Amino acid sequence: MNQSLSRAEPGPTAPPAVRDRAGELVPFDRGRITAAVLAAMREVRRADPARAEEVADLVLSALPAQTTPTVEQIQDQVERALMQLGLEDVARAYITYRRRRAELREAKRLLGVRDELKLPLNSVVVLRDRYLLRDQRRQVVESTGEMMDRVARHVAQAEDAFVAGSSARWAEEFSRALRGLEFLPNSPTLMNAGTGMGLLSGCFVLPVEDSLESIFTTLKDMALIHQAGGGTGFSFSRLRPRGDVVSSTHGTASGPVSFMRIFDTTTEVIKHGGRRRGANMGVLSVSHPDIEEFVAAKSRPGAFENFNLSVAVTDAFLRAVQRGERHRLLNPRTGETVREVPARELFDLICEQAHRTGDPGLLFVDRINRDNVLPGRGRIEATNPCGEVPLLPYESCNLGSVNLPRLLGRDSLDWGRLRTVVRLLTRFLDDVIEVNRYPRREIQEATLASRKIGIGVMGLAELLARLGVPYNSDRAVRLGARIAREILETARLASAELARERGPFPLFDQSTLATRGAPPLRNAQVVSIAPTGTISLIAGTTAGIEPLFAVAYVRNVLGTHLVELNPHFDRLARERGFYSDRLAADIARTGSVHDHPEVPEDVRRAFVTALEIAPTWHLRMQAAFQRHADGAVSKTVNLPASATMEEVRAIYLAAWRAGLKGITVYRYGSRPAQVLTFLSDTPEGPAPPLRVDLEYAGGCAGRLCDV
Repeated sequence: MNQSLSRAEPGPTAPPAVRDRAGELVPFDRGRITAAVLAAMREVRRADPARAEEVADLVLSALPAQTTPTVEQIQDQVERALMQLGLEDVARAYITYRRRRAELREAKRLLGVRDELKLPLNSVVVLRDRYLLRDQRRQVVESTGEMMDRVARHVAQAEDAFVAGSSARWAEEFSRALRGLEFLPNSPTLMNAGTGMGLLSGCFVLPVEDSLESIFTTLKDMALIHQAGGGTGFSFSRLRPRGDVVSSTHGTASGPVSFMRIFDTTTEVIKHGGRRRGANMGVLSVSHPDIEEFVAAKSRPGAFENFNLSVAVTDAFLRAVQRGERHRLLNPRTGETVREVPARELFDLICEQAHRTGDPGLLFVDRINRDNVLPGRGRIEATNPCGEVPLLPYESCNLGSVNLPRLLGRDSLDWGRLRTVVRLLTRFLDDVIEVNRYPRREIQEATLASRKIGIGVMGLAELLARLGVPYNSDRAVRLGARIAREILETARLASAELARERGPFPLFDQSTLATRGAPPLRNAQVVSIAPTGTISLIAGTTAGIEPLFAVAYVRNVLGTHLVELNPHFDRLARERGFYSDRLAADIARTGSVHDHPEVPEDVRRAFVTALEIAPTWHLRMQAAFQRHADGAVSKTVNLPASATMEEVRAIYLAAWRAGLKGITVYRYGSRPAQVLTFLSDTPEGPAPPLRVDLEYAGGCAGRLCDV
């Protein structure tokens, strides 16, 4: 080898700093050079760590002394070093990578967004459209990182009320975690922190009493919450049934479903002027006389598109289903029996409609209320739109989700980092309660009385795939259970520490926690597993605890249809030498790698998709997290188009027996407007690639799953 190209002894001196593309000075990191070179080597199937170090030495030797190089200058030197060493094919791969990154930066420049967080293009589009601050001319005036700083500073203001002058320290801690995408709060916090809007909570449960005054007051409250980006849940079970007497007018009632239409229409109007789609949960008791009408509410295409629907079922009803007994329907105004129906027939109607439309799901209200820590305040009758937060009337919840793949070590989850992030997130969410601006006095009072928060996760499917663990395996379920247990235990310890610093939630002495002798907690509830929706798209990972729905698909971004391959599968395919553009395009037609023999068997197992997973594995994973969640778990059991009503029936009963608090199913194709669509081959040729909406984040394809 030419001596001029050999590694110098001792190694060349590295510059202390580099000037990034924004002109900022950042610490020099030699590892980034070797990592980039190794990635290019893997593209051409010749990874050689020693050779990559040699390239890094040459780059450093070529940099002018006593100067601060730019990122571009360093990358130019990498290209020259690769060519000098005769690694022309590696150089071509490296140049191709640089070109792709340059195209991505140019696309973001055209969007008018500065993105120092290096997010995917579709994430940047969503942030630009709905999250980033704008001036009076509607021009974006903050970068992606500055958005995180804004949120951190605003939330950290709460700290000064407890320790004067401490907010700056915690703002820095929060900002570091947010910029690192270690966790993200629910969308209203990202949108509204530090703005005039001020509403930071993700979800609310509002009461609907049996009077026009209550109904339309709640309608107004819903509209204000939706305008600010929040979601709402309602139980309509207290409304008198259709045909019941209205004594004040000597007329008859129109029933809860008719009033639900008003809520749905109002949501539709608000979402056209709001920052994101409004979402509602509508709940009706299985004992309400209008239950059949409620169950069939979505039979007509386009009906109640702004609602998820759930039937509140009791243990007594489900036991009646098992025994073939009759079930009483009660007028909520009088408590009198209106009629009796065979429990199995009613249950089958519920299952038939869920099979046809994806709704209704079930809420297991007795199971929910066994975990109600404030039974003296009443029974819990409803949840937020996605079902993961059972709440009393007027309570709100502030949600935040840990990004599990960001906490991955060399070959396992870094449990110490997980605990550190959960402790910080507990504090962050408690601070959110302090700085939140509430739309109604009753909401503020109820929220401050219980101080419920909801810590969840996102990226479980990505974590499992990167570890090579199939989602449908005992090992995956055990890992999920351990993650959930660590989060619950850590969050409770952190809440207990906050209680010592700040005092417990005001109703602690009235809670079942105090009755059981638990230590005082700052928060009555700490864990709720949300579907994550848009925030997982922002973080560039998979949704909640859902499996992958597809390994590849085509996404419409700025009018261009781009093949989007799961990033980890892409890296793995290139590193192990089985990547090709043809393979990516073929996978995008079906979303699955199952029928591609060129993909190694262990990779096919690790990248199993939702429709390839038997329902029992969906339920086992949900149950694993529910065992360690004092809130609830939002998850959809995805079913193929061929699934039968009997399968839905079996899933619903199995979910009850497993101790879940709620269950939903979605049979592929059961709604005409779903965010992910497979197309069939035709006699004229193969099907085009499956396509997804811009904001599809990889979770359920049919229900309202945003947060």
